[in-house]
Amino acid sequence: MNYDFGTAYARLRPIWFEDWRAVEEKLHAREAEDIQERQEAIVDDRIVGLYIMPRRVWDLYSNRVVSWWIPQEWPRPISHSWVAEGDRIDVWTPINGYQWPIPLPRDANLDLIRIEMLNLGAEYVWLDVLCLRQKGGPREDLRAEEWRLDVPTIGAVYRFAEAVVWYLSGLGCPLSIKAGDLDSDRCWFRRAWTLQEIGRNSIVAGDIPGGPLHAEAINEDESRTLTRFHTQLMSVSRHRLGMFDILSQMQKRVSTNAVDKVAGLAFCLGSQTLPAYHESQSLEDAWKALVNAMGAWYRAQLFFLYPKPGDSGKKWRPSWKQVMADPMPKDSYCSAMVYRAEEADEDWCDSYCVEKGFVHGLAVGGAEGLDRSGRLIVENMDGTTNTFKVIASHQQPIPEDAYTLLGNNPPAYLRGTRGRFWVIGRRLFAGQVFEKVSVFVLASPKDVQRLRDLGVVTKSRNIPI
Repeated sequence: MNYDFGTAYARLRPIWFEDWRAVEEKLHAREAEDIQERQEAIVDDRIVGLYIMPRRVWDLYSNRVVSWWIPQEWPRPISHSWVAEGDRIDVWTPINGYQWPIPLPRDANLDLIRIEMLNLGAEYVWLDVLCLRQKGGPREDLRAEEWRLDVPTIGAVYRFAEAVVWYLSGLGCPLSIKAGDLDSDRCWFRRAWTLQEIGRNSIVAGDIPGGPLHAEAINEDESRTLTRFHTQLMSVSRHRLGMFDILSQMQKRVSTNAVDKVAGLAFCLGSQTLPAYHESQSLEDAWKALVNAMGAWYRAQLFFLYPKPGDSGKKWRPSWKQVMADPMPKDSYCSAMVYRAEEADEDWCDSYCVEKGFVHGLAVGGAEGLDRSGRLIVENMDGTTNTFKVIASHQQPIPEDAYTLLGNNPPAYLRGTRGRFWVIGRRLFAGQVFEKVSVFVLASPKDVQRLRDLGVVTKSRNIPI
């Protein structure tokens, strides 16, 4: 192969202390294994190799981008805000073998970024503009094919890194903050992809003396801006969010490509597999694919806690339009599971069931953010009526009527009160099929046992539609 010195050095450096007679054979074996893994990663447009390694890494010692299979070392990822297109330039560089132009802020320099990463102790780095094939290269067809796998699996690079390096003011740019920056669509805190790029530990790059991490405000406006900056920085540094907190965060964020907001949630929402990435996919199709790939616990949160029936496709979970427009539920945890039967294209859960209960007092919505109290009236086996106080922590009206109710009944290994959270709906076709109307909780944990003692609560398998 006609490699330049840097590329040859990068390929040989990780193994040159081993038996030289076996070097070529070992490299060929690693490459073949990597090719096979990527070929087998996508099955029926779904990525089953969830934690597949990044395709490329930046070797800082050789200053070349190489295939991951060469060093087989986990890289330190860089997260950065993208400056406006008019403030960027495209740079062709031997670092990536001139395979595509590198979009950089006008004042940024890859050599200086490399020096800063070396000073932070990094040997291998993952940087999207260098390691993820960008637009504008001669192989645009290859970019689309690579992105199907590479874009969804970016989250693994950040999740399992010891530390993530943040460039909050643009890649390679000194950290700065001025009035209006935090409200800009280019702000790092407002970008869709950065939600999954927070990592367990973080290092703020581009820090300079007198910068926002050290500055003291000289007037009231500057004080407000610095306070907001530090508040947001602290909130993401303590990033341990529940499902609806994550969705609320994404509501406030923006992306260049609308479908990126859906794709950017996959690693945040406990997906068991990952939908392949398609830039032109509709938002509802992308959301459907993501929900189908979510873990059963996360799917149960949508079923038992989200207060409205879905308005596009399935009714048991919200549409993407609803997720982006509606206030998220106040309750953030329900111990339950909703599974997916892929071959039958069905969702199902094992739950408590009250076949007939009358709901009163929740037909009118109230002020947003306030809980509403209502009553659940159930007849026991001898015809005696029993009343239970229920709480709706949402403003979705529930007409006064008789309903079938499904209560959370998680597997034994899950913690949480069984039968506290209930979905109100209709039984269809005199079978397992269930159509959601809304949700509430029993006001008192003691009422869970009292309801079960009436003899009207059964355990059944249900198919929410």
